[in-house]
Amino acid sequence: MKFLDHLEEWLITFLIGAATLIIFIAVMHRYAAGLPIPGVQDWLLRLDLGSAQELTIIMFVWMAKFGAAYGVRTGIHVGVDVLINSLSGRTRAKFIVFGLLAGALFTGIVGTLGAHFIWENGAHYAFVKAFGMATGDLYPGPTTPDLEWPTWIVYAAIPFGSYLMCFRFLQVTVSFIRTGELPHHDHGHVDGIEEDAVSVDVNPYSMDDDLHMHDLKYKKRHSQQKVGDGDTAADKGEPK
Repeated sequence: MKFLDHLEEWLITFLIGAATLIIFIAVMHRYAAGLPIPGVQDWLLRLDLGSAQELTIIMFVWMAKFGAAYGVRTGIHVGVDVLINSLSGRTRAKFIVFGLLAGALFTGIVGTLGAHFIWENGAHYAFVKAFGMATGDLYPGPTTPDLEWPTWIVYAAIPFGSYLMCFRFLQVTVSFIRTGELPHHDHGHVDGIEEDAVSVDVNPYSMDDDLHMHDLKYKKRHSQQKVGDGDTAADKGEPK
């Protein structure tokens, strides 16, 4: 179970890092190929990176599905719980368990339907062919336009992500029954940053800093207000 504790983070980190790198390389290739550099330009033009956009789209689809499972585990999904929170303790707990189990049932059904879909859409054919068995009348399935990958590989994000969400719903349900606590995500928290109170010496409503645009009239008026409000009689040049 320890391996599954941070499975979503590992997958999302890898996918978003790889997608960013692919997009960066594709953009640099596009601009560099337009430079009239002898030899280099011909070599760059021979490189086919037209499928980079399709690949990154597929990676973002997988990120979204595993991100949904991450949301269940950490409690960041949006929910309308005004009515439930107004109930008494035991009744509230029953409704929460019912909602979590309903989420597990729904994602389990979606995962099962998705698994059946990709199995009939080419995964069965690929499995049989990979083991050297006769494919018979099995449907090989369509392919993507640019990469020419079997589309069932792309759609496999549905059963994998949905089953992982189902598992996370059940995991949260068991944890709630044992401890009475639900996962809660602090939207203001940033990992790696201390949460101790930091003294603020700058008044955000003051204009007497270098963060705002000033004009000469403002500075003159502001300096006069300082003399009128905070200085002593001797500083103003008045008799004590």
